[in-house]
Amino acid sequence: MELNVIGTGYLGAAHAAGMASLGHDVTGVDTDRGRVGTLNAGRAFFHEPGLDELLREGTATGVLRFSTDPAAPAGHGNVHFLAVGTPQERGSYRADTGSLDAVVDALVPHLSGAHLLVGKSTVPVGTAQRLQHRVDRILRETGSSARVTVCWCPEFLREGHAVEDTLHPDRIVLGLPELPEDAAAEVEAVIREIYARPLAGDATHRPAPLLVTDLATAELVKVSANAFLAMKVSYINAVGEVCEAAGADVAVLARAIGMDGRIGPEFLRAGLGYGGGCLPKDIRAFMARAGELGADEVLTMLREVDTVNLRRREKMMALVRDSFGGAVSGHRVTVLGAAFKPDSDDVRDSPALQVAGALNLAGAQVTVYDPVAVDNARRLFPTLRYASSLEAALVGAEAVVVATEWKEFRDADPAVARELVSRPVIFDGRNCLPSGSWTDAGWVYRGMGRCVS
Repeated sequence: MELNVIGTGYLGAAHAAGMASLGHDVTGVDTDRGRVGTLNAGRAFFHEPGLDELLREGTATGVLRFSTDPAAPAGHGNVHFLAVGTPQERGSYRADTGSLDAVVDALVPHLSGAHLLVGKSTVPVGTAQRLQHRVDRILRETGSSARVTVCWCPEFLREGHAVEDTLHPDRIVLGLPELPEDAAAEVEAVIREIYARPLAGDATHRPAPLLVTDLATAELVKVSANAFLAMKVSYINAVGEVCEAAGADVAVLARAIGMDGRIGPEFLRAGLGYGGGCLPKDIRAFMARAGELGADEVLTMLREVDTVNLRRREKMMALVRDSFGGAVSGHRVTVLGAAFKPDSDDVRDSPALQVAGALNLAGAQVTVYDPVAVDNARRLFPTLRYASSLEAALVGAEAVVVATEWKEFRDADPAVARELVSRPVIFDGRNCLPSGSWTDAGWVYRGMGRCVS
């Protein structure tokens, strides 16, 4: 099919490349000329394993191209995926959906015939219906005979796994407006054709289920899923605070409760908490929308989830400060990690960089190393020192903070690292290191929510 993807940020670029890989002819549209040029050259402008290969293959074979022309989708098929950003509003917890409005305003006047606008962006509940009203108003004012339907098909991408999640989603959710039965069946048929391969499955992947629902439910599925994951992270971190006070080990506790099939082990690693460009802003937008709808109990619960998450960064600061007798000023501290998670160069709302920046403001001489995110980190925190290798980052350090669980850090040799530092004290902000190996090598080890030393 001929498909358009409007907005080629993290979500849009991955979705466009994935759709081309699934056999479709895809045009991606964005206002950023530099971004479009990079994508047309077959490269992503961010780090995402496997994405460059899909971009190179798609652009080389001609089934994938990117444009800055907002009218380009009007002449290329009749399915338009909306993948623009919905950042947190300045001075508010609400999501800024202005880019979606801009897409509708730029695209709809150029359309003729029947078209489908398929929302992929994470939005507050009610956005799709509001966009449909906006579309209808534009069509009336322009006297157009085009038929444009807004539906919502939220994306569930994980940074670091975007290619796999696009090509082999674990579910596809389709939210439809109130339509006559035959019209609803027609929209569903289009989505089924687009996702034919994932819906069929293959030798190594089970068929993805398709759940068809109303618009509001589809919009809420994504933010509710993110909120639940955030709750699991904040829950185990809150329990970690109890473990610290009681002298217990949250890592063992998490492993034990994760064996319960009703709970599961995922997202139960205590540490610095979540970050990135999705979970924090999506949780806050959900809070804002819940408040607008009068669901105050949900608002209160989510506010505490956010508070617990932010408190863990302060806890790491306190641990490092206490190790120096109450002040970090003048001491050399190495922070390992800048990205908010491994296999990503995303430093938006990164706990790692937040800790590094706070230590620097407190007077510490901070050196940061990350395998791929140093350039992005330097743009955000230019006053920090950055190392080009793990070994260079460790030389002379008086304290080491593991803030992102990169494999390079998990697999580091504690005996070799001991020879590089001036004071063997390590703070495992992700509880990802084998604590026994580090203590055996002469390190003072401090995890979060753990009594190991």
